Amino acid sequence: MYALGHELAQTPSHKFDLTHMRVLLAALGHPENRFPTVLVAGTNGKGSTAATLASILQASGLKTGLYTSPHLVRINERIRLNGEAISDDDFAMLHDVVDRTAERLVGEGDLPWHPSFFEMLTAMGFEYFARSRPDMVVLEVGMGGRLDATNVVEPRLSIITDISLDHQKYLGETIAEIAREKAGLIRPGGIVVTLPQLPEANDVIGNAILDAGARAVNAVPYVPPVSPGSASCLSADGDEEAGIWSRYPLDVMGTRIMVESPLVGRHQLRNLALAIAAAAEVHDQGTAQITPETIAQGIHETHWPGRFQVVPAAGGNPEYVLDVAHNPSGAWALRSTLSAAYPDLESGDPGNGRKITMVFGVMRDKAMQEMAEILFPIARDVIVTRANNPRSASQDEIRQAAARVAAGIDIEDAEDVPSAMERAREFAGAGGLVVVTGSIYIVGEAMRMLGVSI
Repeated sequence: MYALGHELAQTPSHKFDLTHMRVLLAALGHPENRFPTVLVAGTNGKGSTAATLASILQASGLKTGLYTSPHLVRINERIRLNGEAISDDDFAMLHDVVDRTAERLVGEGDLPWHPSFFEMLTAMGFEYFARSRPDMVVLEVGMGGRLDATNVVEPRLSIITDISLDHQKYLGETIAEIAREKAGLIRPGGIVVTLPQLPEANDVIGNAILDAGARAVNAVPYVPPVSPGSASCLSADGDEEAGIWSRYPLDVMGTRIMVESPLVGRHQLRNLALAIAAAAEVHDQGTAQITPETIAQGIHETHWPGRFQVVPAAGGNPEYVLDVAHNPSGAWALRSTLSAAYPDLESGDPGNGRKITMVFGVMRDKAMQEMAEILFPIARDVIVTRANNPRSASQDEIRQAAARVAAGIDIEDAEDVPSAMERAREFAGAGGLVVVTGSIYIVGEAMRMLGVSI
C-alpha cells in the first residue's frame, strides 16, 4: 500500500478522478451501494464529528462502520466496525482482492493506471463494510469532497464541518473555492447538516443547497453558549486519569441531557453539535433506537485519540498534551484550548506560570509560518523535528518559517521524534508541560514512544 505513495503524492489528475474509482467499484460489484452511509466533509473537525456520530450510532445498538484518515499509528485504524479496527487478516485479504481487480482492469485497458493509495484503501473499506453488513457507515472524506474517492456513495445525509484554508494546491486558494469542493457532497433533494461559519463558505454552501433542492439541517440548537459570561464547558475530574472533559447540559429531542465529551475546546462544541444534529436526523428518518440517552452515552464513549489528549505526569515524566493541529485554524484551536485548560500558562511573563515545551513538526505543504507564529510564542522551548514521512518539512525549513517569532524562544533541532521527545522530557522536568503538535504523523510517533494506547 505504501509503495503506491501518499494520497497527496500523485498529481491532482491522478488523485481526483471519480470515473476511475467507479470503474474499480463496478468490477468489485459495487460494494459502496450495499450499506447506508453518512458522508462528512470539512477542513477541521470532520474526523471528530464522524467519530462522535459513529459512537452515538453504536451506543444506540446499530452495527456501525467508521472510515477515517489519516491514521495515528496503524493503517488498520482507518477502517473500523463497532469501534474495532479491521484485523490484519481481513486487511490483507481485501487488499489482495482489490489489488488483483485493479491489475486486471489496468491490463485490459479499463483503467489507465493503478489506483492511488487512497482509492485502494477506500475500495477496501467499501468491500469490508459490504461483507460485514452494518446498519450504518460514517465516511470521512479524505480531502475536498466533490472528487474525493468516498464521494461515490448516495448518503442518507451529508455533514459539512468548518471550512478554512488547507490543501490550497488541490482545492483552491480561497475559502469560497474550497467550500465549492466540500459542497460537492450535496445531493439533489438530499439532506445537509451544517453550522453557520465564514460568510464566503456560507454563501457557497447555501447556494449549493438551493441549487440541489436539498434540505439544510441547522445544528445551532445543539451548540451551548460560549460567550465570555457563560459558564465554562471545560471540567477537570478529581480523578487525574480521567483528564479534562467538555461538560454541559443540552436539550436534545425534547429531553435535557448532560453532554460529557472527552473532546475538549470551543471548536469541539461545534463538532459535537453537528454529530448530535445528524443523529437526531437519522432518528427522524425512522431509526427509533436513537434516543437522547443513547446520544449522551455515545458522546461519552467517543474514542478519538490525539485531539487534545492529555497524558498525566507520572514517574518523573512531565504532563503531555497531544494534539494533531495541522493548519492555522487547528493551531488557533489548540492555543485557545490550552489557555482554557491551563490558566496558569497565560501569565504573560516567562518567569511566572507553567513552562511549556513544544515538540513541533509539520508537513512541507502546510502553512508552517502561520502555525509557528500562532504556537511558538506560548512556549519557552521549542524542539523542531520531522516525522518519518517524505512530505515532512525539514528542521531548517521550519526554522526559516519561524524566523519572525524566534526571538526570545529557545528553538532546538531534533533528528527524529524519539530524540525530540527525550529532549522535551529533559527540558520540561517533572512539573512541566510538553505539547506535541503540528502533524498527525508527529503525534502518532510520539504516542508510540509514550506507549499510549490507540
